Amino acid sequence: QVQLVESGGGSVQSGGSLRLSCAAPGYTSKYACMAWFRQGPGKERERVAHIDGAGIAEYAFSAEGRFTISRDSAGNTTYLQMNSLKPEDTATYYCAARPSLYCSGDFNWWGQGTQVTVSS
Repeated sequence: QVQLVESGGGSVQSGGSLRLSCAAPGYTSKYACMAWFRQGPGKERERVAHIDGAGIAEYAFSAEGRFTISRDSAGNTTYLQMNSLKPEDTATYYCAARPSLYCSGDFNWWGQGTQVTVSS
């Protein structure tokens, strides 16, 4: 069982920035898929960004140009840098891992979530 621990959430004003972190003690994701999802109030869960085993990142349209997913060189921590935040970015953000080079398919492990609140 892989444990994923998110941190870095909080409350910011519109236009602000936050960086979320996802620590995976004992799990090296350097050549595997990691993703960030979010679920806002009354909304379905949405994949915000993912980075595959080759280091290729893809983003939801809503995140393109504002969010950046990355991971440390050891593959132990995955980040989501969020800039130019908007009130509609308010959600619980979840980190997820898939032990595959590719990000298509189900994710095996999920974090507990971290809350991001953006006020106008």
